[in-house]
Amino acid sequence: MELLKGNAVVGQSGGPTAAINATLAGVIKGAIEDKTGAIETLYGMRNGVQGLLEEDLVNLTEMFGCDGALNEEKFALLKQTPAAALGSCRKKLPDPDKDPAFFEGLIEIFKRYNIRYFFYIGGNDSMDTVAKLTKYLKTSDYEMRCVGVPKTIDNDLVGTDHTPGFGSAAKYIAATMQEIIRDCNVYRLPAVTIVEIMGRDAGWLTAAAALPGRLSDAAPDYIYLPERTFDEESFISDVKAALEKKFAVVIAVSEGVRFADGRYVGEGTQSGVADVFGHKYLAGTGKALEQMVKEKIGCKTRSVELNVCQRCASHIASLTDIEESVRTGVTGVVNAIGGATGVMVCAVRAEGDYAIDFVTRDIASIANAIGDVPADYINEAGNYVTDKCIDYILPLIAGEVETKYSCGLPVHLTI
Repeated sequence: MELLKGNAVVGQSGGPTAAINATLAGVIKGAIEDKTGAIETLYGMRNGVQGLLEEDLVNLTEMFGCDGALNEEKFALLKQTPAAALGSCRKKLPDPDKDPAFFEGLIEIFKRYNIRYFFYIGGNDSMDTVAKLTKYLKTSDYEMRCVGVPKTIDNDLVGTDHTPGFGSAAKYIAATMQEIIRDCNVYRLPAVTIVEIMGRDAGWLTAAAALPGRLSDAAPDYIYLPERTFDEESFISDVKAALEKKFAVVIAVSEGVRFADGRYVGEGTQSGVADVFGHKYLAGTGKALEQMVKEKIGCKTRSVELNVCQRCASHIASLTDIEESVRTGVTGVVNAIGGATGVMVCAVRAEGDYAIDFVTRDIASIANAIGDVPADYINEAGNYVTDKCIDYILPLIAGEVETKYSCGLPVHLTI
């Protein structure tokens, strides 16, 4: 295959993670260290595809290059910086068949900057963007390659063993749950603590709350995931049974748990506002269950919402997650230069001792699909996870990142 020469552009989209900048660092590393000469300049689009439309671009080759080599100091700082250094967006692209003029406008921007490679770091909605651009390019005479580079703490992308960002979020949740449980056991007073964890459709993050139980006695009493229908009577029965055995009961629940009729458990406490992709803004599930326990049982009850800390706690990032995130970004660049387009970088887990290889798979089969927690990862009662689930998650939180500090605080890099 003839080498495609030109410039590249990379963007970040959707909710940020503690590892999304490590993935960006991987794309930068892959582009700067490319020995083929295919990528001359790597641009970063600020605020995802929205910034691209506004031609708000930054020269990442210039910023992270040093005499033709990678600036290792900036590279290291970017890896340890949380959130999306390029900024993010939640812009839904139109259907190429219904609005080809929109994509013709994008192509004109690509031509102006001689962009031949498009890398988009994100989750389900971002992969939808890559899939739509790929679809349109098949009807265009402009040669270009598009690669989806995954990230999402939700771990709900199909086609890959796990997603960059999940391991660090799972580590934060497991450590925080262990600390909360220790705190709750201080008093000999009947009390229920409900910890609300992110997860609209998939319960992977909430499942991570079980990890401390493998290492210590600090395990939550119950775990409720959106993969199982939430039943109020069963929930109250579970809580009563636990209170008969102990004073402090701690429960982990996904924000997206639903009743049998499809209503979110926390719907009464939510605004009902949705984003451009139709996703309702979720919060308040823990508060709804807190009220339920107070009314039905009457004991001391409180709810804790971990909120954005789950995705920005880079101070407790997983070394495995950060290293794999960099590899994911590099793999995307190498495969694009090699001719891949319309694909997403996917992790493949080896049998036996934990090891990961990376491949690319067709983006059309991945975009807009949800990777649920498997049925055999959830117990029969639907109120906890199995050992198989814990075995799957544990390797992903392994290792501690060597972090640069100044005046007692981690140092971050701003682009």
